Amino acid sequence: MQSPVNTARPLIGSGALSYLSLFTSLSTLLCCALPSLLVLIGLGATVASVLSSVPWLVALSRHKAWTFSISGTLIVLSFFTTYYLAPKLRKDACDADDPNACAEASKLSKVLLWVSAAIYGFGFFVAYVLGPILTRLDAS
Repeated sequence: MQSPVNTARPLIGSGALSYLSLFTSLSTLLCCALPSLLVLIGLGATVASVLSSVPWLVALSRHKAWTFSISGTLIVLSFFTTYYLAPKLRKDACDADDPNACAEASKLSKVLLWVSAAIYGFGFFVAYVLGPILTRLDAS
């Protein structure tokens, strides 16, 4: 009989990937989408004061393409791990004493993953799609 400790490691990795996806999607929101949205609604002075307080956001926004690419890749990998790889590995990894533990961990990973995807989607829309839409509306 296999030990649950040895086989549970891939599931821990999928949880870590979900947290990393959430972190990177939040970074895309903070660096690129939120400042654009705040300027759009007339809070440019707020953006200026935040950027003077937290200057590393300027460096992130200069590398917006890299930030969104890395974040999107991590989210796609997390979807692959959560929905394809983890169910196959979970059969042997769950502890017989507490069968609900794997289901609870999987549910938390899925919630984090979908929150990450939603934040990323909003950030991508504001950073790349909203500007051209508003430019076309203004031109007509």
